[in-house]
Amino acid sequence: MTLERKIPGMAKIKITQVKSRIGSTKRQKRTLDALGLRKLNKTIEVENTPQIMGMVNKVRHLVNVEDIK
Repeated sequence: MTLERKIPGMAKIKITQVKSRIGSTKRQKRTLDALGLRKLNKTIEVENTPQIMGMVNKVRHLVNVEDIK
C-alpha cells in the first residue's frame, strides 16, 4: 500500500485486528490502542493518511488492512 497526501475526499481503509496483542511489545500495544483496536476481530474505518499508515506498518503482523471504495 502506498502513502498518499491528505486531500479532501481521500480514500478510507478498514483495519481489523486479527492476532492477539499478548506477547507484543508495550509500544505495539500502545499503537493498537491509538488506532482504537482493543479487542481481537475489532474493525475500524479511518482515512488513509501517512500517520495512520505509519502506525499500521508498526503492527502489520497483528492486523489486516483493506481499501474501502
